[in-house]
Amino acid sequence: MEHTASLELEQDTNLKVARVKKKLRFFERYLSLWVAVCMIAGVLLGKLFPGLTSSLRGLEFGKGSQINLPIAVLIWVMIIPMMMKVDFASILGIRKRPRGLFITLFVNWMVKPFSMVLYGWIFFRFVFSAWITPADANQYIAGTIILAAAPCTAMVFVWSYLADGDPAYTLVQVSVNDLIMLALFAPLVRFLVSGAASLQVPFKVLLYSVLAFIAIPLVQGIALRSWLVGRRGKSWFEQTLLPKFAPVTMAALLATLLLIFSFQADNITGKFLNVILIAIPITIQVYFNSTLTYSLMRLFNVEYAVAAPGALIGASNFFELAVATAIALFGPGSGAALATVVGVLIEVPVMLSVTSVLNRTRHWFPAPAR
Repeated sequence: MEHTASLELEQDTNLKVARVKKKLRFFERYLSLWVAVCMIAGVLLGKLFPGLTSSLRGLEFGKGSQINLPIAVLIWVMIIPMMMKVDFASILGIRKRPRGLFITLFVNWMVKPFSMVLYGWIFFRFVFSAWITPADANQYIAGTIILAAAPCTAMVFVWSYLADGDPAYTLVQVSVNDLIMLALFAPLVRFLVSGAASLQVPFKVLLYSVLAFIAIPLVQGIALRSWLVGRRGKSWFEQTLLPKFAPVTMAALLATLLLIFSFQADNITGKFLNVILIAIPITIQVYFNSTLTYSLMRLFNVEYAVAAPGALIGASNFFELAVATAIALFGPGSGAALATVVGVLIEVPVMLSVTSVLNRTRHWFPAPAR
């Protein structure tokens, strides 16, 4: 009996030590700092070299398309490696534990976009009306809606890892959400933005954004995954190849932000207070959705390893897609684009705080079935 108790204590201690050792990689850990550096550097670039910035801003796939060529290429560099992580074969195993996925999908698609409309409308139309013009309010509402309509695809793997979430279940949640985004993202964004922000959303441009930044990268990611796994094996693909993309993806993200902030230079210097104001409803939205998802998981007796990634994917955003869509619809210098970029700025510190709460409350959930 004493030996068994001692063994269990040792295993528990080892588990705790393993949890303590878990940490973000260097670039991911300081993502908010890098974003702030890119913000400063981008603003300086836009102010000191307006001619260069204007030339870069004018590079589009087609006249009037609003899809900036340099930003589009960089976003592809970010998104395709993320899509290569998606394994749709894992969806078949979800039938054993469907409740966690249903709760996640309910919050992501039935609550999150609509609650963001409510928060945006309350804050930008009323609470902040003394500091924000009606035109800017429309843009910021549009940007936050686009942000909320895109559930997280990439960084959720990092948050789930830090919270000891089930990696296979996290992959299933991401895969299913990617499929749903293909069908719902464009009509949902158009409906909500047109209604709440009183802005005309050209459906053709929105459809092009979905094709360019979801459908094509998804198909390419699946094809590359299938080919590479077939040639070198799944273990090499997931443990050796995919980690090598991390610094490339991060560099592309920072370069994208540098360009966006250079295009946003006048907006930021003239409306710095607005950046702080935009962050408030986005932050509230993150805590609201994570709390709601986590509470529903506990109510329906979902085990912690499933509840944690569910709460995290419902709270964070696919900000690469959101930024690209806002730029395609309203231009790189728009208030909508600025709002999505603010989402990037607050993502890491806010999500780390959510992860910390999850780790401290794992005892609220039933033990996993043996």
